[in-house]
Amino acid sequence: MQIDEYSVEKLVDPTGILTGNRYEFRLYLTLDEDDELYTEVGTGLRVIYKEDGNEKRIVSYHFFDRSTEAVLDFELEEDEMEKILEFCRTHLEE
Repeated sequence: MQIDEYSVEKLVDPTGILTGNRYEFRLYLTLDEDDELYTEVGTGLRVIYKEDGNEKRIVSYHFFDRSTEAVLDFELEEDEMEKILEFCRTHLEE
């Protein structure tokens, strides 16, 4: 899994109930052709990332088909989760 491009947007909590800051990352991925998630048009990963003091974590995520935005029912493996978490930490500070 390779991240080719991304976008990030700070999410606004209109109720003020949630603590910390949340960001939506949309990661656009290149996958091997033999990967279950592979599509010719491409696969994306939507990540909700939270920063609250020293707590920095992924709140939720889902894969999606780039052509239809349809959610794909797959989970990240533990090493992939760490890679995505580090990506979010690093690229939020840019």
